[in-house]
Amino acid sequence: MAKYDFLQQIGPIDPSLRVIECPKSVSEAREIQVRLKSRVVLEDMFEPLDLIAGMDVAYPKRRKLGRAGCVVLSLDSLQVCDQSLTEGSVTFPYVPGYLSFREVPLLIDLYKKLRLKPKLIFCDGQGIAHPRKFGLACHLGVVCNIPTIGVAKSKLIGEHQLLPDEKGSWVYLRHQGEVIGAVVCTRSYVKPVFVSPGHKVSLETAVNLTLKTCSGYRIPEPTRQADHLCSSI
Repeated sequence: MAKYDFLQQIGPIDPSLRVIECPKSVSEAREIQVRLKSRVVLEDMFEPLDLIAGMDVAYPKRRKLGRAGCVVLSLDSLQVCDQSLTEGSVTFPYVPGYLSFREVPLLIDLYKKLRLKPKLIFCDGQGIAHPRKFGLACHLGVVCNIPTIGVAKSKLIGEHQLLPDEKGSWVYLRHQGEVIGAVVCTRSYVKPVFVSPGHKVSLETAVNLTLKTCSGYRIPEPTRQADHLCSSI
């Protein structure tokens, strides 16, 4: 199993997880997810929120790399305070349920470059709404020891009741009888998003912050800005 060793401390990171494992196979990746999911915390454990961030990764055509963007915003005004962009080789193949092994190394590189460190990160992907309850938002949150929320545009697993199509409506997303997230209407008469905690955030807080940061668009402003940053250059 190969490893990415980040020699510089990038925040209040768990020392035992400073080495990011890069699996050689899907079976190795699965073992890592199963092992690390016990570290996920599903309670609100963060300082008063002032700065929040969104992260996203784009894949330029005909290039074997990923371009990752991070935008830091003020929670009160949703104005941009800092941003970071990086590119790097992507070595793990695209396999549903294992996206974090493609993107987390790039996202950590982004986090290191930020001048202003956010108190919470929105991820364009799943949190615990994942077959092994360890989606991209969980992986990033556990490794960096920072609160994270997963907001995905499509469902990976789970079932839910009919959702009213009015902004602010939401219903629980369940899998095998267990609540794993929420289906949230962020704009009236527009497809919902799928919200789940990543790390150190409760589901209710994840839903509330998602609605608070959706400023006229379907997806939260932090990830919308991050998507624009990494896709437009």
